[in-house]
Amino acid sequence: MSTGNEAHNSGLTDVEVDALHEIDLGIEHLHRAHGHLVAFHHATGRGMDHLADAEARLRDAGHDDLANAIRDDFLPRGVIESTHPDDQGRWSYDILETYQDAFLDDIVAFGERASDDLADGQRHVKERAQERDWKRRAGGE
Repeated sequence: MSTGNEAHNSGLTDVEVDALHEIDLGIEHLHRAHGHLVAFHHATGRGMDHLADAEARLRDAGHDDLANAIRDDFLPRGVIESTHPDDQGRWSYDILETYQDAFLDDIVAFGERASDDLADGQRHVKERAQERDWKRRAGGE
C-alpha cells in the first residue's frame, strides 16, 4: 500500500507522480475536446455550404422568399447567440480559436510548468515507471 512518500526512480513521491499523471490525463482529454471542436467547426462549415447551395437552387426555382431567409437569417448567423445587439453571434471558428488561445494553450503551459518544476520537464512519469517495470519483469528479474 502506498503512503505517498515512496520515491520513484525519478525521485518523485507517489503523490507527485499521481498528480502529474492526473495533469497529463486532463490535458490529453482537453486535446480530445479540441479535436471534437475541430470536427464541430468542419461539420458546421459543411452544413452551411449545403445551405448556400440550397439558397441558389431555391432562387433558381423561383422561391426567393426561402432563398432570402437562408441568405439573410442563417448564413451570416453565428452558432452561438451573442449578447451584443449588433452581433449575429459567434461562428464556429471563433469558438475553436478561443478554446485554443484562451484555454487550451494556458492549460498546456501549466502542464509544462508542473513537469518542469517536479520532474525536470519529463512528461508521462507514471507511464515511464510502468514501462520500466514491465520491461524489467519481461527480463525475468
